[in-house]
Amino acid sequence: MGIVIKQSIKNTIITFLGFGIGAANTLFMYPYFLGKDFFGLTGYVLSAANILYPIMSFGIQNTLIKFFNENNKTEKELNSYITYMLLVPLFFIIPLMLLFYVFYDPIAQYESEKNSIVYDYVWTIPIIGIFMGYFEIFYAWLRAHMKSVFGSFVKEVFVRILITILLFGVYFNYITPSDFIYSLVLVYGIGLIMIVFYANKVKKIRLHFKTPKNSKGILTFTVFIILSASIANMLLDIDKYMIKHYMKIDNIAFYSVAIFIAMVISVPSRAMHQITYPITAKLMSENKWEELNELYKKSSISLQVIGGLIMLGIFVNINQLYLMLPKEYAQGLLVVFTIGFSKYFDLILGNNNAIIFNSKYYRAVLFLGVMLVILIVLLNMYFIPNFGLNGAAFATLISIGMYSLAKLLFVVIKMKLFPFTKNNIISFVITLALFFGFYFWEFSFHPIINIGLKSVLISILYLSLHYYFKVSSDINYVIRNTINKLLKIKP
Repeated sequence: MGIVIKQSIKNTIITFLGFGIGAANTLFMYPYFLGKDFFGLTGYVLSAANILYPIMSFGIQNTLIKFFNENNKTEKELNSYITYMLLVPLFFIIPLMLLFYVFYDPIAQYESEKNSIVYDYVWTIPIIGIFMGYFEIFYAWLRAHMKSVFGSFVKEVFVRILITILLFGVYFNYITPSDFIYSLVLVYGIGLIMIVFYANKVKKIRLHFKTPKNSKGILTFTVFIILSASIANMLLDIDKYMIKHYMKIDNIAFYSVAIFIAMVISVPSRAMHQITYPITAKLMSENKWEELNELYKKSSISLQVIGGLIMLGIFVNINQLYLMLPKEYAQGLLVVFTIGFSKYFDLILGNNNAIIFNSKYYRAVLFLGVMLVILIVLLNMYFIPNFGLNGAAFATLISIGMYSLAKLLFVVIKMKLFPFTKNNIISFVITLALFFGFYFWEFSFHPIINIGLKSVLISILYLSLHYYFKVSSDINYVIRNTINKLLKIKP
């Protein structure tokens, strides 16, 4: 776990830095600089692009990592492999964009049926989706070479910095809110250019037009994985996309704030998965099942400890946080709890997704995913008109909960791997006890001071209890190492 811990810590720091910038954007600049209508429009455009990008990339980012080791024997094999990975999506993108161009008007009219503001911006969605998709392909190339940190920086920090600059441009009237939406295309285009240059620096990419070995297996896996990746993204973003069809677009702004707050819980998972995915693929290709089971358990408890602390900090401070936002945003309060808990449950499954996607059972899990996408669409169609934003959150909780449980049972039953130990229960009890101990009282200070004080107290108690009960050996190692460095004592 050494390389996992080292790069995961770097990725976590970068991702938290990115979320910090994102928090300033989402919680303050978007509502006050951009306004709720254009904030909602931004949420719609990016959510739709996020749903679309696995299709635009043809799921190649997952395929690239899975088959990387067996196509990395010689330089020519590697070059033909990456060439194949880069060209395959174009066979889908080119005809799709031609159809989009021909039928743009009816597509834009449908998308803007309930909110006319959408019409002029529909064209940005597939372009941003293409940029996102190819970014993920080059990011996967870096992850396959165990060089995930720079990609994390561009994705989590640099893109958000550019958005911050644009938001200040709106505030100082250098650009209009409309220009801001159009400029998102430029932001994601710049992000793609940066990762292309760095990926080429890490390992020179030379095009070699020869079909790689096992191309049939690669293509078969890709067809299935594109659907799996699309399902995962739809479970995350379909609610925001569907809100536009039933409610005013400003509701996406309120929902986006709540979702952003809850999504912070998944930061450790996003950071750790950048490095555990290729390691999982390697262990499975070498049939090292005992090591894989150990990685499964360690990733589960480590993510639960870190994610639990973040969830606890959000939940006990959420009322104070909403005091600093415009009043209408408070209607997303229940959404934070609902989505936050679903993220926590998904978090404690560790590297479950990596195990499934690199196993022979990925086709069967795909079927489950398709059923759940149909379910979440139907649930949203019922819950949103009847319960508004809370309905969208409940639909997401039910769908993600069922999907996560199905994947867990599949790995347990089919592959005899189990992520949980008694330490998972200990961690959950500690988290629950501290929640009830801190949620129902507040300091009589400014909200920022309240949040700061409660966060410090909770962090000390939470980490001390986890350290005392030796819940996670990796977390304990990091704590000891950090303390020793602060005290200038060699570990």
